[in-house]
Amino acid sequence: MSPRSGFPAVMLTIFLGLVWTVGWYWQTAQEMAGIWWRSDTYAHGLAVLPIFVWLIWRARDRMGGLQPQPVAWLALPAAMAGLLWLVGGLVSVAAAQHFALVAMLFCVLVGCLGWKLGRILLFPLLFLFFGVPIGDFMLPTLMHYTAEFTVWALRLSGVPVYQEGLHFVVPNGRWSVVEACSGSRYLIASLMVGALYAYLNYRSLRRRLLFMLVAAIVPILANWLRAYMIVMIGYLSDNTLAVGVDHLLYGWVFFGVVIFLLFWIGARWHEEPFHPAPAAVVEAAPARARALGAGLVLAFAVLPFPPLLRALDVPVAAFPVSLAMPAPAQGWDAVDRAAIAYRPVYAGARAEAFEAYAEGGGTPPVGLFAAWYYAQRDDSEMLSWGNGPVPLREQGIDVLRREVHTASSGVTLVQSLMTSPQGQLLVWHVYRLDGRNVYRDSEVKIQLAIERLFGREDASAAIVLMTPAGDDAARAARRLDDFLRAHLSAIEQGVDRASQSIPQ
Repeated sequence: MSPRSGFPAVMLTIFLGLVWTVGWYWQTAQEMAGIWWRSDTYAHGLAVLPIFVWLIWRARDRMGGLQPQPVAWLALPAAMAGLLWLVGGLVSVAAAQHFALVAMLFCVLVGCLGWKLGRILLFPLLFLFFGVPIGDFMLPTLMHYTAEFTVWALRLSGVPVYQEGLHFVVPNGRWSVVEACSGSRYLIASLMVGALYAYLNYRSLRRRLLFMLVAAIVPILANWLRAYMIVMIGYLSDNTLAVGVDHLLYGWVFFGVVIFLLFWIGARWHEEPFHPAPAAVVEAAPARARALGAGLVLAFAVLPFPPLLRALDVPVAAFPVSLAMPAPAQGWDAVDRAAIAYRPVYAGARAEAFEAYAEGGGTPPVGLFAAWYYAQRDDSEMLSWGNGPVPLREQGIDVLRREVHTASSGVTLVQSLMTSPQGQLLVWHVYRLDGRNVYRDSEVKIQLAIERLFGREDASAAIVLMTPAGDDAARAARRLDDFLRAHLSAIEQGVDRASQSIPQ
């Protein structure tokens, strides 16, 4: 009997595991494929499945005559991944659902194949995680350090630079580090290529991990150099080169150089491949009843979560909500709302309110905005794509600085300095949830997930303060601090009373 006689059973097991798991979570799988197709950052995901199949085919000799030996207890981590998918759906965190789907797939496939085959196919199965379109969380950090290095290198080169956060000015032009300059797409693609290269060319775990570290560091450093070179080319050519399309072209050419550099480094550490002899004996198939029982346990472990999400995600009809802004405190006056033209974006809110105030005559106004949410779903969630106190991607508006700030009233909130054609605006924002003020988005997401998971009310609100900053952001911060100290209690009471509008 051929030592490969177990391979068809392995392929059939993998095929059935893929079809079953992806079939139940088809919408999530479609979302992932759509991101691969639309996004340059995650386009590498299109290659993950073909490479996965090729890696399995490549390992067919190592499998020899091994047969799938299902392991039922791996249904437990599969169910935990399903629970993560459910929580991600309740709070509309697509990245959590995407990761959870691949984690379920990994657990189901390893569980159906068994430990021996799972050990042989460990890397191909782990490689599936490169298909998860995740990495946006790295953008602020990557953009920050790209800007810092670029400015440092320009000054080292003798170019005078004025910097404000991610924006800087050289004598003949303005430059900004935007998302495309962060290097995230280079980093993610380099990690995938680096992992594949390390697996195919090294035997020792130490060399594989070391090369993965190089694959993470080199694209970051290279992206910093790329950003510096683009600004220098623009500066030296008086902005006739390295702008527009050629700006992006230089980036991808540079990325090609980076990948070549990685392979050159990797070739110096090359190890002769290890070719283990295939099993000479065909392994006996497991008892049919035991294998079927373990397979059913694994299959049903991922089954309940989509219907459970549909049961928990029941829409609530619109109802009137009373969301009142506080009356001006002593020494403050209500002024025309048009005094502040800007409005935060919070789509899907059950109620919104805005009021403008000023302390005495002639002082710049303070705007107070609140958006109240209840029974939050994909299309009506407070923390969702496009919602926020400052429009990070709106044309003509840039966020110069964002930091955590504690007001004299004791409230910790997020402070953002933004600039637009109308000038600079200082913005404070905080969330009101379950009678508490919370400034971390992640904490709000977790708390809302818990409330919805246990069928409790998820009423919450975004509170945003804003005032013109002019050339003195510190003075604007003191103005907001004075306003919040005088009105905090009334703001909290007005927002909390909105929950009384919920139908019983």
